[in-house]
Amino acid sequence: MLANIAIIVLIALFFAYIFKRMQLPELLGMIFAGILLGPYTRNLIGTSLSKEIIDLFFISDGLLEISPELRTSALIVILIRAGLGINKKNLKQIGGLALKMGSIPIMIEAIFLMSAGRFLLGLSFVEASILAFTIAAVSPAIIVPGMIDLKEKNLGKNKSIPTMILAGASIDVIFAITFFGIFVDFENGGTKSIAGLLLNIPISIILGIIIGLLIGQLFVGYFKKNRNIRDTKKVLIFMTIAILFNYLEKSNIIPIASLIGIISMGYIILSKYDVLAKRLSVKFSKVWVLAEIILFVLIGAVLDISQLPKIGFSALLIIFIGLLGRSIGVFTSLIKSELNYKERLFCVMAYTPKATVQAALGAIPLSLGINSGETILAIAVLSIIITAPLGSVLIKTFADKLLNKDN
Repeated sequence: MLANIAIIVLIALFFAYIFKRMQLPELLGMIFAGILLGPYTRNLIGTSLSKEIIDLFFISDGLLEISPELRTSALIVILIRAGLGINKKNLKQIGGLALKMGSIPIMIEAIFLMSAGRFLLGLSFVEASILAFTIAAVSPAIIVPGMIDLKEKNLGKNKSIPTMILAGASIDVIFAITFFGIFVDFENGGTKSIAGLLLNIPISIILGIIIGLLIGQLFVGYFKKNRNIRDTKKVLIFMTIAILFNYLEKSNIIPIASLIGIISMGYIILSKYDVLAKRLSVKFSKVWVLAEIILFVLIGAVLDISQLPKIGFSALLIIFIGLLGRSIGVFTSLIKSELNYKERLFCVMAYTPKATVQAALGAIPLSLGINSGETILAIAVLSIIITAPLGSVLIKTFADKLLNKDN
């Protein structure tokens, strides 16, 4: 399997480079590599190749079996990086506006997507909700580098627009992942009634935040007393605890939103021990290089492309209905802000791309045997293919036209 993984990584990097040369996000190249090396392509041409070549140049069955765990690990890395990047000082400075940008657009988009899933695809309320919170989140993989680039160019800096979008995107991801987990748990029988589900949402979120903050505080105390521990070991400890925390939620011992708890761990470390947080952030950014390849290649591998024609027009319509809802949500969030019309329009554009969360969550319903799992996965991948390049191009093209430069 090691040789198989090595070949997959090399091919994924090759296509990432090709797509980058075409001015497209590298992650699309990784998804394309996953589709090319996945079981559905293998089944089409595998009969004419020897078993040794198939095992080497196509994603092995063993790797596909552990694919859900690998994707979960990549998601945990995303959440840790998000938590370590939420600065308490900046959050206070633009906290109200960032909170609006992180909550209102995603909830309005989710409502639009739920309605579209119900009426266009005939999904149940819970299945439509799972689809909505799979698709609704914005992509840190596109937004973070884009906003860092704007900061370096001093675009929109006078009104902290890049920082606001970054903070809002982090909160947006928290909402999406938390509600996704709760609705998936309900569909799997974890909660028996809608009333129980509605009660479970605030309880699990509050418990997740409290436990996450406590664990993060323990990290701070332990690492301050043991400063000689290498940063690599600290990353391993952090990652291990986060995985066990996520397992605690899946074991249904207590209703807990572990994913928001993982973000809380990173947040409290940055608040209480910023030197450590910055060093951990650097280490996790290096871990993300491999995690990103695994995440996007495997999401491409589990996509059955034969499903796309079956839901083609409906899927496209659902995605654009969701984007319409998000645009309304962004404008609503900025009604009483100091931003002018051009700056508000840029915020709408910056909130367009979807990729990371959709790749991490898209295949989970299918792996759990949820009836609409294949449909949810197909729409999730299609949303990446459409919005990731669109959002990336919009940010790069219109930033200097719509934002003021602070000299």
